[in-house]
Formats: sequence, structure tokens, C-alpha cells
Amino acid sequence: MTGEGHIIFAIASAIFAKRAELTPVMAEADWWHLIPATLLTCLLPDIDHPKSLLGQRLRWISQPIARVFGHRGFTHSLLAVAAALWLFQVNVPKDWPLPADVLQGMTLGYLSHIVADMLTPAGVPLLWPCRWRFRLPILRSQKGNQLERVLCLGLVGYALWFPVGMPSFGANGWPSQLFDTLQNGVGRLISAQSAQ
Repeated sequence: MTGEGHIIFAIASAIFAKRAELTPVMAEADWWHLIPATLLTCLLPDIDHPKSLLGQRLRWISQPIARVFGHRGFTHSLLAVAAALWLFQVNVPKDWPLPADVLQGMTLGYLSHIVADMLTPAGVPLLWPCRWRFRLPILRSQKGNQLERVLCLGLVGYALWFPVGMPSFGANGWPSQLFDTLQNGVGRLISAQSAQ
């Protein structure tokens, strides 16, 4: 996925996380904390690629990481997320109050990058150092960036449309309500088609 795609995907993720109230902190998050924090880290996993948007600007970090781990290695894994959170917690002074919504936004930005890369044929090694690749290859590079742009902008539109305060997961949560809505819509469409 391109840098542009990752940025748009991260914005969609932040909007969706807040509107879906994925965590209590996200539900109460300040937009001016959440969006910038998400954008701050949404390109960070590609620090392992010297030709990436971030890798070109930070070659002195990018090249050693690329030599040790390769592209879409450690930096695209859940272990990297856990290590980053642990290092952050250990190295941030206790008297430096970082709002919880900023930390969750930064984590969300990083995770949005990993999820977006899962939509490509190369996938990501979520369980690194295990080499299994997790992928749902919707986006193929030979089709150009238009499909990527349309998908990401469509996700932003969906996130904006998503009803605020919809119940969380569970029997009456938003996943089941979404599927019920889709099922009812398809049922009405089939009924209308058979009536013609």
C-alpha cells in the first residue's frame, strides 16, 4: 500500500474507532488528540524500507533495520506493537502526562498500517518470527493506486456514516446489527427482484 493509502486508512480507522467506541478512552477521545496521534505512527512500520516515505527521510535508521529484519518483517508484527508499548511505558517519565487518547491513537495508527498491508498479496507476519503471512489480498499493485484510493476513501465515508454510540460487540452489538441490516437489505432487494 502507498503512503497516501496508509494515511487515508489511518484517518478512517481513527474515525471508526471513536464512533464505534472501541474502548472507553476512544469513546471520550478528543479529535485533536486522536487524529494527529494516529497520523504520527501510521507510516512507522515502513521504517524497515529505505525507499518508503519515512525511510527516505530517516535513512540512518531505516537501512540498519532493513538489513536486520527486511521489509515487512518485525516492524509489521504484533511483537513490534507490544515491544513499542513496553519501551514507551519504560522510557516515558512518570511526571510527563501523556493523555490516554494520544497513546491509544498512536497504537491505532501503527495497527492501521499493519491491517492495511494485510489487504495486499504480500500480507504481514503478524506472529513474527514465525514466517506465516496473514493476508486478505483485495488490493493488487498491478491495478494501480485508484482501487486503493477508492477503498480507503470508501472506508472514511463508512466511518463517518457509522452511527455514534452504537452498542459494542455482543448479541446486540454493532457487528450483529450491521449484518442484520445487510441481510434485511438483501432480502428486500431479492423480494423486489422477484416481484418484477
